[in-house]
Amino acid sequence: MKKALFIFLFFSVSFKTFASYVLIPMDDSQKNHLKAYGLAYWALKGELEIYWLLNYRGGSFMIPNAKAVSNECTIRGISYEIISDAQSSGMLAEIANPEVNQDAVKLEKAPKIAVYSPKSKQPWDDAVTLVLQYAEIPYDVVYDEELHHDKLKEYDWLHLHHEDFTGQYGKFYAHFQHTAWYQADVRENESFAKKLGFAKVSLMKLNSAKKIKDFVFNGGFLFAMCSATDSYDIALAAEGIDICETMFDHDPMDKNANSKIDYSKGFAFENYKLSMNPYEYEYSTIDPFHTRRHQYGMTQKTDVFTLFDFSAKWDPVPTMLCQNHTQTIQGFWGQTVAFNKHYVKKNVLIMGEAKAFNEARYIHGDFGKGTWTFYAGHDPEDYEHRVEEPPTDLSLHPNSPGYRLILNNILFPAAKKKKQKT
Repeated sequence: MKKALFIFLFFSVSFKTFASYVLIPMDDSQKNHLKAYGLAYWALKGELEIYWLLNYRGGSFMIPNAKAVSNECTIRGISYEIISDAQSSGMLAEIANPEVNQDAVKLEKAPKIAVYSPKSKQPWDDAVTLVLQYAEIPYDVVYDEELHHDKLKEYDWLHLHHEDFTGQYGKFYAHFQHTAWYQADVRENESFAKKLGFAKVSLMKLNSAKKIKDFVFNGGFLFAMCSATDSYDIALAAEGIDICETMFDHDPMDKNANSKIDYSKGFAFENYKLSMNPYEYEYSTIDPFHTRRHQYGMTQKTDVFTLFDFSAKWDPVPTMLCQNHTQTIQGFWGQTVAFNKHYVKKNVLIMGEAKAFNEARYIHGDFGKGTWTFYAGHDPEDYEHRVEEPPTDLSLHPNSPGYRLILNNILFPAAKKKKQKT
């Protein structure tokens, strides 16, 4: 009995001495990649030290061992391993090797997150809010009124999804002008514009676009998907030009708008042409919506894009944004399904592309002290999600590589100070 008790106490002491870190693998061994990001955010909120191990087993996380951490992993259904001090030291030494394309980035503070979205329910879901809720990451909803009153200063990270910053209501007029939700959207936006002192909805949206631009310039992190990408850039470039037809703003558009666009005001795109047809479900030639099937014969099987492989030690920002357990991602449709590479500015970093179709899907850039990232498409796990269809159940897709790209962007601001030091 005494010998057995001694052995038990020896292993208990040894475990406490050497088993000092929780490793959350993010390779194919992970049961729930999406929940793992929520666990990392939870650890940051609790002021725990956490390392993001870039390119190590799919971008794993390492947190000091505590009963609360392992319990939380178990509760959330997240795979984890307990490793000793010696193991963690050896792993970090291997990662630090200049010949190895890996790095360990310390995450410092949980970013405060805002989502730009109307308060009323829309007939479509939002991939980012879906994954934030599933991963249990808190966020606030802001809209034009909050932006008008400079509330963005309270946040580190802002998401835009399925929003039309041009004031054309998503160009849904041809198909949905008689639906109750479309008519309610028009009434609410016109009421807000009047309340905030704008003569037109397009002017209110331009004001919001410029407030967001200031947010990025002053150090904010912007992430946009679907139509919020190109419509945002177009709104900035079309400042002072009426690009809305009568059914959108009650007066005719400027027929010479295409010759007046100032591409320098936008973040990502240049030399594109606006769609002047108010009945066309398209903003401009940026989006290859109509050509990808007819010109290239794209099918769901061939609709994939590839993430670029960046240097973890020399290019930590795009490396963080591309962490995944696969470099090949299934494509997915949306109002803005992709970005025609002909119209992507030369200084923009393309992080994911479908080279065979000349499409960029995932792009990034700096502006002032901040950064922006545009991700094409609507829902990474619903190939052709349509208006009024039910939202995706992410419990059926806990290892989604497409959704992982969204969550990389959410954690990225936590490493801001590390990025500035390098």
